[in-house]
Amino acid sequence: MIDAFFTFAQAEQQREAQELIHAESLDAEAARRYITSSLKREFATDNGTELNAILPRMSPLNPQYLAKKQGVFQKITAFVEKFKGVGGQI
Repeated sequence: MIDAFFTFAQAEQQREAQELIHAESLDAEAARRYITSSLKREFATDNGTELNAILPRMSPLNPQYLAKKQGVFQKITAFVEKFKGVGGQI
């Protein structure tokens, strides 16, 4: 029963990660690395350049840049909270 749950949770994790990457037009490879490292730490961080690397190409001077960055960060934080401890591959 527990194995079935983890199998289901890992499949959902992969599906939701793919949806998030597609919906936000993120760099797929960089986003997978960032989400995987966040899941291992069990929290997402906006320190450093990892978060900036996954965002769509946009000038930091663009007024929408900070809103996009904050929105993506909040979604990834919620994703990590939901799936921490599940394991599996993104």
